[in-house]
Amino acid sequence: MLHSVLKWLPTWVHERIAHRTGLLKILDNIGWLFFDKILRMGVGLLVGVWVARYLGPEQFGLLSFALAFIGLFGAVATLGLHGIVVRDIVQDQTSGNETLGTAFVLQLLGGLTAYLLVFATISYFRPDDDLTRTIVAILGFTLVLRAGETIKYWFESQVQSKFVVWVENTTFLLIAGIKVAMILTHAPLTAFAWAILAEAALVAASLLVVYSRTSRRLHAWKPGMRRAKTLLRDSWPLILSGMAVMIYMRIDQIMLGQMIGDEAVGIYSAAVRVSEVWYFIPMAITASVFPSILEAKKRSEELYYQRLQKLFDLMAWISVAIALPMTFLSSHLIVILFGQAYEQAGAVLTIHIWAAVFVFLGAASSRWFLAENRQILSMQRSLLGAGMNVGLNILLIPRFGATGAAYATVVSYFFVVLVSDLFKKETRILFNMKSYSLFPFARFLISKR
Repeated sequence: MLHSVLKWLPTWVHERIAHRTGLLKILDNIGWLFFDKILRMGVGLLVGVWVARYLGPEQFGLLSFALAFIGLFGAVATLGLHGIVVRDIVQDQTSGNETLGTAFVLQLLGGLTAYLLVFATISYFRPDDDLTRTIVAILGFTLVLRAGETIKYWFESQVQSKFVVWVENTTFLLIAGIKVAMILTHAPLTAFAWAILAEAALVAASLLVVYSRTSRRLHAWKPGMRRAKTLLRDSWPLILSGMAVMIYMRIDQIMLGQMIGDEAVGIYSAAVRVSEVWYFIPMAITASVFPSILEAKKRSEELYYQRLQKLFDLMAWISVAIALPMTFLSSHLIVILFGQAYEQAGAVLTIHIWAAVFVFLGAASSRWFLAENRQILSMQRSLLGAGMNVGLNILLIPRFGATGAAYATVVSYFFVVLVSDLFKKETRILFNMKSYSLFPFARFLISKR
């Protein structure tokens, strides 16, 4: 992909980067991830909007509620192993087979545990709602299938995300076509839940096949009890941190559903779908540059923090460039996409879009916590954010409804991603770097002293 793009660049740009193989590999990986997410963003938004229009705010709200509810248990399924596995493989390629095999078994057990917890919990909160429990039971099995994501960790560690892109996009387009067919044939809500489960199953199976064809090491995976203990020792703070992150990312939809109703969830989810469609950008960039940042740390602390600062700067500029125009276009965009039934989502989007600034910066800073082996600090601030978001939702949802939930999200993100770093000596450097990115004039003034 990259070679076809390079020929369109100015000659002076091409000459400066053509000999930098590490940079070219990163750019190629980012290119594949962007292609993946842009395709998903376009087709996914189109089909997602069509599904939302077809189902209406109430049924769309129920589906969104079920997905958010299951998301709360995602950290139990993945056991916080993503960044740990990538980090360990980058640092020690020779133990890759043992690491991957152990991670796969751990995530399979974690997924089964998470599925049982999901069904037991929804049965407690909605004992008389058969439809909700059925939807959650279907979608909840995707937690078990997340064990297949272990393959993605390998390709990410090798900066070879193109194989994952091929698999996920082929499956995604197939299921998108099936969803369109279901709309045209007036399929029930449960059919869309089965389609989501089918997509997860196809992706997991296809990744295993592609890995076997490209690396031929699947048979060499050797799970080990000692390795399991090491992985869990490093990842347990990330399990709690991941649960906390999902709480302050998804608890708003769950609390809206429990406190107001599924229609309010549908309105809010329409806004969130547009707001979060941009979140692929920091994930793609940070996933591609993380190995480079780890290599920089081995060479010198100065180079390491220089690269981190550049990453923060990039995240700040991109996120603000997205949030500003969306603030003014939100109401018109919602009506155009979702129709008059979702008109109230425009006000929600105007507020919620600013959470992107802190999501972008948070994605970048999360790599610092992994590189520095500071998972406990990451867990502490995530737990703080979760508690703050729940408290704000309790105060604001009864009074302001869906817009109150949006305010709660932005404020909690702001506090967790930026302000909380100020209170810890270890993370104060992150506060300074992110502040410089958001307010570049401050860096200029300090440099003049």
